[in-house]
Amino acid sequence: MLSLIYSCGLRSGELLALEPKHIDSKRNIVLLKNSKGKKDRIAPLSPKILELLRSYYLMYKPVKYLFEGNIVGEPYSEKSLQSIIKQSIKKASIKKPVTLHWLRHSYATHLLESGTDLRYIQELLGHSSSKTTEIYTHVSTKNIQQIKSPFDDL
Repeated sequence: MLSLIYSCGLRSGELLALEPKHIDSKRNIVLLKNSKGKKDRIAPLSPKILELLRSYYLMYKPVKYLFEGNIVGEPYSEKSLQSIIKQSIKKASIKKPVTLHWLRHSYATHLLESGTDLRYIQELLGHSSSKTTEIYTHVSTKNIQQIKSPFDDL
């Protein structure tokens, strides 16, 4: 679940609402229905994540939701998802405060650092306004560090 959130830049609610039919393995996309603002959007699906999802699906055989809780046909709970990230943070000995939403922020920041155009990131994240996406330009310093000062050419 955490890998899928990071690899697609999902909100936790989007992850929990996913159904197996929303995974389009032929086109390598995830269909996100009724996301924030009641909008549909798509996210690219990593081949590595697809492999994990196929193994997961064979093992757990979800009925309605991709990630189901103890009751078949019911979505996994937000509280349990929060518990997973807390356990993962502890297991990895991470001392900084981390949230599920930080995985989404990391996705956007890493796309920006690898040269993805801000307009594409805006579309991938489902932001209506470019102003919302522009916060990642302040977070990422990698590209700024690589800029050569014109003074160096004097």
